[in-house]
Amino acid sequence: MGQKVAFGIGMLANQMFPAMLGIFTVVLIQNLGFAGWMLGLVAFLPKFYDAILDLIMGYISDNTRSKWGRRRQYVLAGAVILGVSFAFMWQLYASDGVTYNFIHFLIVSLFFYTGLTIFSIPYVAMGYEMSDNFHERTNIMATAQLIGQLAWVVAPWFWVIMADKTLFPSGDVAVRTLAVYVAIACAIMAAIPAFFIPSKSTLNENYGSISLKGILNSFGEIKEGLKASVEIKPFRKLCIATFLIFNAFNTTAGFSYFIIKYYLFKGNEDGFGLWPTLFGSVGALITTVMVIPVVAKLSKTMGKKKAFILSQGISILGYVLLWLLFIPGKPYLFLFALPFFSFGIGSLFTLMMSMTSDVIDIDELNTGKRREGSLGAIYWWMVKFGLAVAGLLTGLIYSLVDFVPNAATQSDQTMFWLRIFFSLIPILGTLGAMWVMNDYDVDEAKAIEISALLQKRKAQKKQSSAYLPGKLLSLDLDNKSLNSIIGLDLSTKTEAEIKTQYSEILQHGLHGLCFSPYAEGQDTNDVVTDKQIRRKLDIIAPHTKWIRTFSATKGNELIPEIAKEKGIQSIVGAWISDDKDRNEKEIQSLISLAKAGVVSVAAVGNEVLHRGEISEQELIGYIERVRAAIPASIPVGSVDAYYQFLDRPALVDACDLILANCYPFWEGASADYALNYLSRMIGFTKEIAKGKKVIITETGWPTVGETVEMAAPSQVNAMKYFISVQEWAKSQNIDLFYFSSFDESWKIKQEGEVGAGWGIWDKNENLKFKK
Repeated sequence: MGQKVAFGIGMLANQMFPAMLGIFTVVLIQNLGFAGWMLGLVAFLPKFYDAILDLIMGYISDNTRSKWGRRRQYVLAGAVILGVSFAFMWQLYASDGVTYNFIHFLIVSLFFYTGLTIFSIPYVAMGYEMSDNFHERTNIMATAQLIGQLAWVVAPWFWVIMADKTLFPSGDVAVRTLAVYVAIACAIMAAIPAFFIPSKSTLNENYGSISLKGILNSFGEIKEGLKASVEIKPFRKLCIATFLIFNAFNTTAGFSYFIIKYYLFKGNEDGFGLWPTLFGSVGALITTVMVIPVVAKLSKTMGKKKAFILSQGISILGYVLLWLLFIPGKPYLFLFALPFFSFGIGSLFTLMMSMTSDVIDIDELNTGKRREGSLGAIYWWMVKFGLAVAGLLTGLIYSLVDFVPNAATQSDQTMFWLRIFFSLIPILGTLGAMWVMNDYDVDEAKAIEISALLQKRKAQKKQSSAYLPGKLLSLDLDNKSLNSIIGLDLSTKTEAEIKTQYSEILQHGLHGLCFSPYAEGQDTNDVVTDKQIRRKLDIIAPHTKWIRTFSATKGNELIPEIAKEKGIQSIVGAWISDDKDRNEKEIQSLISLAKAGVVSVAAVGNEVLHRGEISEQELIGYIERVRAAIPASIPVGSVDAYYQFLDRPALVDACDLILANCYPFWEGASADYALNYLSRMIGFTKEIAKGKKVIITETGWPTVGETVEMAAPSQVNAMKYFISVQEWAKSQNIDLFYFSSFDESWKIKQEGEVGAGWGIWDKNENLKFKK
């Protein structure tokens, strides 16, 4: 609870600053004479700048290595910048003229919103990280919103203080003084989460660089992150719904002050001063004591989506009542609309921030990365972009309805249209958001399922050739140095020269490629079609003599025959796991394909011993069944990590040839020394092969993802490794199958981001490297 309160105090500062901006902005019109277009620009430009800066700050925050963690230092620095700039921003004097004050306010606003970005993006990410429990996330956000809503209870009372002539002679004098006190108080509150919400050190994490070069290079990652985030349908819905509601609310939020002053009181200031305050303060108080607790309860009983739609429906009733209950001479009537009206914004962030936490889990499942900062930045980019657009629209509407700043009264036509916009725009925005969220599908059951999958991934046995680095070092009993260059020395080559050499080798043709036919969005549970197999084989056919497949079911059984039509030989794999029923189907299909004459080498299992899913004896049993059932001219073996064969003489005896996967990358080898690692792996394997042929059935280097000790994924390193191993294998007369033909996004779920970057062609079937 202490951490929730600390987070809530930060939310109070996060909401107090914009609340006071809204209160003080009245002075820009009434006392300093800003025109509608000026008001629109000072609202739009800084917020648009802030929204763009959010994306960069999200990347920086997610990739910060520090003993204080990824967030706390930025929260503290942002709090200081916010306080100083907010105080200075309002040091405006009518005697300086409208133009000077406009420029002053606009420039200092940019500093203020810089501080807001530095503070708010890491701060919000802190909240997303605080729990992985579906309902506790709502509790965290509800507590934060309860405390944060106090800003909207307190802020409207500043209108009363500003209007008190015994305290301040004019509004601009009041704002100059009050801004300093607000800035100090809010800066202190904003700093609280930095001191009281713990975080672990990230000094040893494999994050991206946040140097100037790293940040500049990060724009590609930010672009990919944006694309990946937008592709998450539930997240897209959250962003659009928030934009519609928040934009519509903020477009007309400031109208209430002028509706009360010029419509209810006809410009007469006697008795008027308290009512705008009551409108804002009572509404926020209702939100705090009633709406947020009710919404939190509803989300537990009926689910977050239904609670959201019901709450927004109630808010529409509130906007209708505000049209009916704004009655001149009876200002107290509008108070009856506020409980309904308050459900709109009151429920929005309580539920949306909780739902965003759920979606971040989906993103981790898709990308293998925790990106609270980046997704939070994208979400709040929509919020702030909405604020920016709202600022422009507000200024435009003031101009359209012929609103006159500093006037004693406004025309009846002006007030009629101001009231129309005040009710109609939020109603339309809310209806649009309800329509968008109608088929939002992340409920409690799905959230629990996703969380379970993430936990399973973290705890599961390896599903690929990924293993802890250092395996080869533990086998290198002769103490030979692995960290030395053999074969081609590419360290002095330029990237252009490397790319040219890479392209020439690929065009000349490879011995073999590992081939999976899955299209983007598919995974190994999907059935592949003849059409997609042919399309992908047409792409690689000019570049390889052999392919290697991984399964003989779910459409994969079509691959060998199509490959044979194109003059390509196949190592055909039967996928073996702890699923006995599927094993039978795979074995029978492999036997049938071999008898049909489309199998050049039969591979029973792929890394099943590495994954620990069946015993060595069970695997040997499957191998012997296939050996007995297919023509003797077709060699039979089993594919596994090279070291799985070293202490298994019975397995070696059962195989006609040794099919070894060898990955210097997973050993943590530098790209410059990777060929030495590969050579040593094959050396150990040949020593136990009993004279049988050894084939490298997988090796490769990824272009993206996390580093493994000295092994760094990159395009240059991938090209270097490709060139080295192809030339080496040719000189050593070793059959080598390069992994892989195409990038496969589904492998992210097994290996993290690095899983999607092993292909020669990308996920869209485009060649990655062209000279």
